[in-house]
Amino acid sequence: MKFGLLIPLAAPYGTSRFVEKLGRLAEDHGFDSLWLGEHVVVPAQWESSYPLDEAGRMPSAVQLGELDPYTTLAYLAAITKRIRLGACTVVPQKNPVYTAKQIANADWLSGGRIDFGAGIGWAKEEFEALGAPFEKRGARCTSYLRVIKRLWTEREATYEDEFYSLRSSLLYPKPLQKPHPPIHILGQSGAPIRRVAELGDGFFPLDQSPEQMAIIIRDLDAELQKRGRKLADITITASPYTSGCDLAKVEGYRRAGVDQVVLFQFVEDIAELEPVIEGFARNIVRPGRAI
Repeated sequence: MKFGLLIPLAAPYGTSRFVEKLGRLAEDHGFDSLWLGEHVVVPAQWESSYPLDEAGRMPSAVQLGELDPYTTLAYLAAITKRIRLGACTVVPQKNPVYTAKQIANADWLSGGRIDFGAGIGWAKEEFEALGAPFEKRGARCTSYLRVIKRLWTEREATYEDEFYSLRSSLLYPKPLQKPHPPIHILGQSGAPIRRVAELGDGFFPLDQSPEQMAIIIRDLDAELQKRGRKLADITITASPYTSGCDLAKVEGYRRAGVDQVVLFQFVEDIAELEPVIEGFARNIVRPGRAI
């Protein structure tokens, strides 16, 4: 089993010292990957319901938004050497050419260590602030991922559908990873599973139990077979989010077919970073390697 770490980075605690300490501690304690989240802006008043909270409320630790994932990944790349660096991002909010460029650039500078987490988003207010349509965001995400993959893999990329038109264009430098940085689709079931089967290299459901992951993986396997692909082609990641994790849950994830567990914790004080990360490493990561 591999292990990742996701500690959201937001103002005012997400300082350069905090980011540096996070990157070095995660690498020194043997994590395989370090992940970031994304919230470009946060409206003063919410109408959208946060999907991972029973009351629908945004966690207080990120109520001022989060550090930009792409510039932060580049910053982390400069202070780490081994650990993979990923971001859970909202694809249909942004121009796909910029997304392709930013991730390719981060991959180039990091020596080929970038993982691309691709979600469709849930907050209508953020889409409105960015001037992006909220409706059909799932189909738009699929379209944009196709654009991004072409820009990463083709010398001269072109694309045309109802969501995006790209004239023959060159994007360089290409990512170091071949054929491109792994695309980890975010979501749980239905359309995200079909998106993985068509375009994904990984699947990254949030806040799912081992039993739920077993069902998700069964459905994904069936969808992959329709396209002549296999589960072995896909890296399956599970993140228990705020429900907590222990070795028994890791064992449950392994039996379900999970390849990587991303441990999650809100940490708003730099003094708490080392105890949290060291505790994860001692209690879960190091003994969990043998599971």
